[in-house]
Amino acid sequence: KLEREEACATLGLNPDRKYILFFGFIRKYKGLDWLIKAFLQEADQLKNVDLLIAGEFYEDSQPYHAITENSLLKDRIHWHTHFIPNERVSAYFSVADLVAQSYKSATQSGVSQVAYHFDVPMLITNVGGLSELVPHDIAGWVSEPTIESISQGLIEVFKADRLTRYQKNLPEIKSEFSWEKMVEALDI
Repeated sequence: KLEREEACATLGLNPDRKYILFFGFIRKYKGLDWLIKAFLQEADQLKNVDLLIAGEFYEDSQPYHAITENSLLKDRIHWHTHFIPNERVSAYFSVADLVAQSYKSATQSGVSQVAYHFDVPMLITNVGGLSELVPHDIAGWVSEPTIESISQGLIEVFKADRLTRYQKNLPEIKSEFSWEKMVEALDI
């Protein structure tokens, strides 16, 4: 993990802001459109928070940009929508205060494991097996797969200093995904 100031400088971001990170290939089922709408709905309550979108579009980007086109808050959304090489991944997760996985459908997500690796709390939707990886209100927030629920989840996460509590819980939870635990589980 990089120092936050160094990571922000690398990515051209303001270190005084908090960042919600959407990371990975951008496909319809990942619900980026829901996340953008939820963020814009609550941006006035999330005054010091920006949305950072990092990943390559695997479909037409225009519908996503259209959501923000007429918004006065579009300057609070940072589009890093290109291929992210492995050596730059740490900068994105070092900047992130929260990783958002607003999926419409899913089985599992490698992004969750990367967030654990970098000790970044998550907001996920209750689809597929995602909620099995992120205990609700312990390692992050589990929202229902709707814009309204994601929106409310963002408000809940950033109030009452939940992020600090989640970060304290992450090392113990991520230890459950260690090689040692895997070997233990396979040892018959």
